[in-house]
This record gives sequence, C-alpha cells and structure tokens, in this order.
Amino acid sequence: MINASSHQEKIQLEHQAAALFMKLYERDTNITMRHIWHNEPSKPDVSCYRADKKLDLEIAHLYGSETEAMAILGRDISLEMQREIAQMMQEPSENRLQNALQRLLHNKAHKRYQSDNVWLVIRNASLLWQAEDIVAIKNHLRIPEHHPFEQIWLVGDFHGESGLVQLF
Repeated sequence: MINASSHQEKIQLEHQAAALFMKLYERDTNITMRHIWHNEPSKPDVSCYRADKKLDLEIAHLYGSETEAMAILGRDISLEMQREIAQMMQEPSENRLQNALQRLLHNKAHKRYQSDNVWLVIRNASLLWQAEDIVAIKNHLRIPEHHPFEQIWLVGDFHGESGLVQLF
C-alpha cells in the first residue's frame, strides 16, 4: 500500500515529467501546451491542453538499475520493480535499454483509460542512456499492436537536455 507521502512524491514526479515534456514539445513544434492537473486512477496521470484540445498524458519513468531508481525516488521501490530491474541487470549491457523499454511499453499497453486522446510520455530517469541511445534502438523496438496511446514520446534524460524522441 502506498502511503500519503509516497503518493505525493509520485504525483510530483509525474507533474515534473509532464511539465518538462510540455515545454520540450512546445519548443519543438510551436504548438502551445498549457494547464496541467492530476487525474484519478481510471484516467491517465495528467491532463493538459494541446492548443485548444484536451490531451491526457500517461507518465512513466525508465530506470537503469535498482540503485538508480531508489536514489532518484529517494525511497525504497516496490518488490515488483526491484525484480524487473534485477532481471534487467542480468542482461548484456547492449540489450538493457531495448529490453527495459520493451517491458515498459508492454506493461503500459495493457492499461485502459476513460479517455479518447491519450499519449504515453516516458521520462528516461537513467544516467546510463540519452536520447541518442534511444534513437539508435528505436527501429528495433516492437510497439505492442494493441495499446491505448495515440502517440508515444520519450524525454531523453531526466532534465530534458537531450530532447524528445517520438517512438510512435
């Protein structure tokens, strides 16, 4: 069970990621993105406006190791996330990024929302990878055939310095 403090941290991380994505998307496309608010669990994490149209964003974070995730989150992580990251660390290093993204995309593809216009925004929280690493493996990713997302974007690093990569 998530305590109130952890829940607030999660919301804060999601809002930071959404605001960063919106700023970078607006910079790259000259399409205004404004006003974010948090949603209930049956909807994507965050809603905003893209120009004059409402847009819902599901936010995910990509981590390179259990230690890295714990350091970034500033707390213990779930047993399930620990298992996934431990499994990922057993893989050859050249496969880690692709496999980590595949797992994340697969997990998110099964979600369903009360929304018609949902984008997935993945914020790379790992120091191991940058946007150019994502671009290098992009064509090898298998986006699940059935998923609820109109578009899928990745913020190349935690602070957005390496830019955005559109995955779908």
